[in-house]
Amino acid sequence: QVQLLESGGGLVQAGGSLKLSCAASGSMHSSNSMGWYRQAPGKQRELVASTATGGTTNYADSVKGRFTISRDNAKNTVYLQMNSLKPEDTAVYYCNYKGPLGLVVRRYDYWGQGTQVTVSS
Repeated sequence: QVQLLESGGGLVQAGGSLKLSCAASGSMHSSNSMGWYRQAPGKQRELVASTATGGTTNYADSVKGRFTISRDNAKNTVYLQMNSLKPEDTAVYYCNYKGPLGLVVRRYDYWGQGTQVTVSS
């Protein structure tokens, strides 16, 4: 089991910044991916950004150049720095853990409880 504890959401004006944090605890795999998804009202949950233990990162096209994902492996924590926020970034942001990576019989998938990000225009 892996537990994910998120923090850092809130209300910000358009053009502002927020930083989300997600601390993982429990039985983590040596190869894993941690990332952020978001879900706006009436929309499907979508990937925002992810980072793997090997250093690979992925970003949604809509956040490239504005958001930066990073991780501190010593602290088992992943961060999402969000700059130049837009009203359309408003959503509940969920931390996600996937592991192990590669060709495996089973991959485990865990979610945080979600944190609200609201960007006012």
